[in-house]
Amino acid sequence: MLRRLAAVLAAAFIIPASAQAAGGDYVFQGASAAERSTVRGALNASSFDWGVVPKQVTVHVGRYGVSRSTPGHLWLDRGLLASGRFSWATIMDEYAHQVDFFVLDPARRALLQQRLGASAWCYEVSGLAHGAHGCERFASMVAWAYWPSKDNSYRPASPADESAAMPAGEFRALLSTVVGMPTPA
Repeated sequence: MLRRLAAVLAAAFIIPASAQAAGGDYVFQGASAAERSTVRGALNASSFDWGVVPKQVTVHVGRYGVSRSTPGHLWLDRGLLASGRFSWATIMDEYAHQVDFFVLDPARRALLQQRLGASAWCYEVSGLAHGAHGCERFASMVAWAYWPSKDNSYRPASPADESAAMPAGEFRALLSTVVGMPTPA
């Protein structure tokens, strides 16, 4: 019986588990059932339609120290996910980078960069602070504007915060025209 349980647990960590939350198409690699639940909870809490991303995304969970995104992949730190709802905004932020990678084109990025008040789009200029990059402001705004909850760790505390680059409603309206998705109520 213990061998059977060990085999099931090992399979859960090795075999990717599919998910379709709020339109997103993603699979997990290395995530426990609780970690998969945290990611699903985050994406379902957002009113953003993650289905605009035309590719399947692999969500890697492990001891990475920081969370990050590359085209088609999210790396989420296991320690962050253990914080539950506190991690949700970061999960949304990293998935929002997939929108940048697969949905936005140079013209849309230029418009968003200008409207978000960024100095550059995404690390093409060295030496800039994290929040000076449009891709980071964009991802933070998606996380805040589509889940404006008191529980959102990206809730702006000052006008200088990345998630305060513009009012949430104005950002949703802008994104509905830029990406062609409906503005949530």
